[in-house]
Amino acid sequence: MSERSQLSRARRLVVKIGSALLTNDGRGLDVDALGCWVDQIAALIAQGVEVVVVSSGSVAEGMSRLGWTARPEQLHELQAAAAVGQMGLVQTWQAQFRRHERHAAQILLTHDDLSDRKRYLNARSTLRTLLDFGVVPIVNENDTVVTDEIRFGDNDTLGALVANLIEADGLIILTDQLGLFDRDPRKHPDARLVLERKAGDAELDAMAAGGSGALGRGGMQTKVRAARLAARSGAFTVIVGGRIDRVIARLSSGEALGTLLLPEQGRIAARKQWLASHLKTRGQLTLDDGAVRVLCRGGRSLLPVGVRSVSGQFRRGEMVSCVSEAGVEVARGLINYDADEARAIAGRSSDRIAEVLGYISDEEMIHRDNMVIV
Repeated sequence: MSERSQLSRARRLVVKIGSALLTNDGRGLDVDALGCWVDQIAALIAQGVEVVVVSSGSVAEGMSRLGWTARPEQLHELQAAAAVGQMGLVQTWQAQFRRHERHAAQILLTHDDLSDRKRYLNARSTLRTLLDFGVVPIVNENDTVVTDEIRFGDNDTLGALVANLIEADGLIILTDQLGLFDRDPRKHPDARLVLERKAGDAELDAMAAGGSGALGRGGMQTKVRAARLAARSGAFTVIVGGRIDRVIARLSSGEALGTLLLPEQGRIAARKQWLASHLKTRGQLTLDDGAVRVLCRGGRSLLPVGVRSVSGQFRRGEMVSCVSEAGVEVARGLINYDADEARAIAGRSSDRIAEVLGYISDEEMIHRDNMVIV
């Protein structure tokens, strides 16, 4: 069976649409194009497919309304543009879905919303409830309040995290390019479209090298990274030209458009998805070779004796990265000790924790239930 048939079998999709498409390269919201995408999404919903839209465009629309020709660099100006643009963006989505007697809902997220376990679960519950009611969630990063510390970085990443959040079958990234090419098509007229690869294929990084457009924060590199994030929950990703006629409908019928990036493994537990994709690391543990083998092959917890060194400042319960002595990340997890405590017991056997700290919280530095191998 063709891998493209996955698209026709998908029952839950995330569709991400970039700023350049939504705003006609910065000239204001392209209502006609947006209406065409809505027509196709509404048709999918009528066939029983659940769809979440990740919509860029608030900053770009705000720039258009304010008469700005260049993306501002000051954070407060970006926030102001997002506040102005979000009004028009959500109104347009709602008006277009009302033509199909569908409700749309605005969901604004920051990285903190998906880093906090309780808020993560609340966001997932809200999205699933909206889908149960037949409402189309329109998700965007909350640029009005976001700061660099809590920024996703781009809406491609946000699309992948939403795909993980709702356990979607696939992520469709609509862009101003036809897909991923083996070389930059703007510089090499003979560049060939990559039709299908595994998301983890290392060759994709060289193919995706290049900058983003003037309006967006992403580029082809962020789309490849997003595909890898989505693949962690077993979701496929299609990177495809949003201006292709009836692109969503044709993809859903299994037509070979754009670049299909496939996961290399099936779904992992929802909690493991959260650990792998939604938490920012606050520190780093360097492990000896024996600890690396135990984690990767034995599925065991991390004990203090296997930790060579500790870097960063973190509190108990925060995410830390576990790396080999060569600096390669092998796992990440929620640590049972504060940074200073972790440094004090690193390299020591568990039966000496009480002797060193004066008490013992847990025998493990990181319990296997709170860890994911990467």
